[in-house]
Amino acid sequence: MLKLNKNANTNILIIGLGLLGGSYAKALKKKGYHVEAITLEQSSIDYALEHGIIDYGTTAVDPEVLQRAELIVFALYPKVLLEWIQANQHLLRPGTILTDVTGVKGAIVGKVQEMLREDVEFIAAHPMAGREVYGVENSDDRIFEGANYIVVPTERNTEPAIALCEELGRELGFRSVSRLSPEEHDEMIAYLSQLTHCIAVTLMCCHDKKSLEAYTGDSFRDLTRIAKINDAMWSELFMMNKPALLEQMDIFMDKFQQLRNCLVTENVDEMREMMRISTKRRVWFDK
Repeated sequence: MLKLNKNANTNILIIGLGLLGGSYAKALKKKGYHVEAITLEQSSIDYALEHGIIDYGTTAVDPEVLQRAELIVFALYPKVLLEWIQANQHLLRPGTILTDVTGVKGAIVGKVQEMLREDVEFIAAHPMAGREVYGVENSDDRIFEGANYIVVPTERNTEPAIALCEELGRELGFRSVSRLSPEEHDEMIAYLSQLTHCIAVTLMCCHDKKSLEAYTGDSFRDLTRIAKINDAMWSELFMMNKPALLEQMDIFMDKFQQLRNCLVTENVDEMREMMRISTKRRVWFDK
């Protein structure tokens, strides 16, 4: 089984050289690994080569590049990931380990593992890091510092592959590396990530007065930071995690209605109790 070894020039291939793919490449290149990339835009390859982010890159699905790769990181949209593996897995070398950065797992992991050849292994992962900008030119390995990295194994995965994926998270610089099942992951991500994006988008859709930015404070800016959203990617993630996200949206609306009722009925005691609960639980998230 493959083990990460920068001294032995472990060949790592990034497929999809955007913000996350570029940040992975930058972090791993700094650690001394040999990093190659396949992505759609030649301009992304040119930028990554010029800035020393990768050792080699191409816009073609090059069989020679895939045969060199011992570990492949897919930084693609979920549907594109499925299509890519289905179309190109025959080009992979036996023993290759595949992983990803996808923000939803239930709709992806099983499908990938069912279609995949028996001599390669897919172990899912989710780096809980990102920015509201896109493209390799905005890549920054510092986004992993203090962040969480989740490995999402199934019964089809081997312990060595899981351990390799966990080691990748540590090499990238994540503060915490943990394991969740695909079901646990999607329930958690519906609340911690997808619901928060829904709230930010909804809040920004409430008013269109351009003058508001002249009066806002940090609380509004902090709450709506993630409202600058990639609509193509996030709508796909929402739809792929529909049941879990709808459940969390319903819980949120119930609690919002409870707070509204406190205001309507002037129930200050209940309102303050909700605020005390909020304050107590928020402390858990302080880094």
